[in-house]
Amino acid sequence: MNARVQVAAAVVERPDGAFLMARRPAGKAYAGWWEFPGGKLEPGESPHQALVRELQEELGLTVECAHPWLTLDHDYAHARVRLNFFRVPGWRGTPRPHEGQDLAWVRADRPAVAPILPANGPILRALALPLVYGVSAASELGAEAFLARLERRLAEGLRLIQLREKALPPAERAALAGQVAELCRRYDATLLVNDDLDLAERLGLGVHLPAARLMQMTRRPGVPWVAASCHDARELERAQALGVDFVVLGPVLPTASHPGAPTLGWAGFQALAAARPLPVYAIGGLHGGLLATARAAGAHGIAVKQALWT
Repeated sequence: MNARVQVAAAVVERPDGAFLMARRPAGKAYAGWWEFPGGKLEPGESPHQALVRELQEELGLTVECAHPWLTLDHDYAHARVRLNFFRVPGWRGTPRPHEGQDLAWVRADRPAVAPILPANGPILRALALPLVYGVSAASELGAEAFLARLERRLAEGLRLIQLREKALPPAERAALAGQVAELCRRYDATLLVNDDLDLAERLGLGVHLPAARLMQMTRRPGVPWVAASCHDARELERAQALGVDFVVLGPVLPTASHPGAPTLGWAGFQALAAARPLPVYAIGGLHGGLLATARAAGAHGIAVKQALWT
């Protein structure tokens, strides 16, 4: 069987959250379909080198910052491809279609272009995920104080939260989940509950699977969003096979809650997260100032607990 064609693909981003898509010109396979800009690797090129060259040749853009992101395999009738996606928040120039293609700035929640190449469709769902995944701390702060701080963070832009309150009795946890869900609906934020599928289904929420639960599952739960905690390659492979939407991987750095526990470090995180087909959040001892470091190591973003609420 022929080797996969290696392709570099760019999510060229604007500060307002929009990203660039291009319509394939006449004469090419899938002419008229929309895709992320990029192109095939030339002999001896790395995906990053190809990305820089293609954006300059195709669009006249100079790449200043590009983070490795997802890697997807896709089989078309005419080719088997491996798409090496990068997120490109730093670039110079005005996008100009040097190959005559149409261009459009779109958003994940309302793409407004169609049809989109089948290989690129899953990327839109991943792009809907924010860069910060907040983990609750109601047990430490008290429910009332936590809810007040949560509303403050939601007003500041937090849009993805995991309710992880294993120390609370089930009735208290369910009551808190209802209050948090109401706040999240008010701010159009996504809420997942940790390891309680019944509660997630009852409230119409997502579920976050601890690693032990992940390894027991044989099929993806039927809720809107499914995430999982992973610590090694075996757990990451299971998460991919199960079809979860994203994972958290760590701990990357030492944490106050688990002093002396082994950590991955950034090199270990990067080795495990590289070339994954799903978004990977870094977790463990992190704060907002480390977001750029995490993205440079291949993370979609960071999962934060203590630093988010204190």
